[in-house]
Amino acid sequence: MEEYLMETPSIDFMNPLIQDKVGQLMSQSEDNLDYIKRCYIFVRDEISHSWDIKTDVVSKTASEVLENKTGICWTKSCLLAALLRANQIPSGISYQLLTRADDDSEGYMIHALNTVHIKDFNKWIRLDARGNKENINARFSLDEECLAYSIREEFGEIDYHDNHADLDERLVRILSKSENILEITTDFEF
Repeated sequence: MEEYLMETPSIDFMNPLIQDKVGQLMSQSEDNLDYIKRCYIFVRDEISHSWDIKTDVVSKTASEVLENKTGICWTKSCLLAALLRANQIPSGISYQLLTRADDDSEGYMIHALNTVHIKDFNKWIRLDARGNKENINARFSLDEECLAYSIREEFGEIDYHDNHADLDERLVRILSKSENILEITTDFEF
């Protein structure tokens, strides 16, 4: 469990901006489970997905996502992990390989979401804080996965059902080299 509580360059929860937000969310929460839900809803609903708002801003770390109030799924998942880890709640990152279009004609992209250990139930759940919009309705649930995307195997999409302690190094490299959100692309499988 220790690796899912560590600070990393991408999940920089000791940053003062994140610490302030943790304090705000903690003061509103009844218990750890309520805190997890509040963190999830905050990242999902209050932090815009960069593609959705058509910004060229590239947030590369959890603290930059909070400061810029925007990020792509990779870094939104870093922010949610940071908010949880700052309160000693183990969290990781899971991936899906999705098509760019309604079919496989435009290739694939990597989508990131979170894993969260719920101590009271001694289980891991997955939460997708990508942000809801038309045809996307991700929700907090302890009983069933309510993720942003359903996998369409007929188009070669994959849900890895994995659990990583940090953002994949290949994604970190892509972010570090990108000055504009439109430059970001992934053409590899995990």
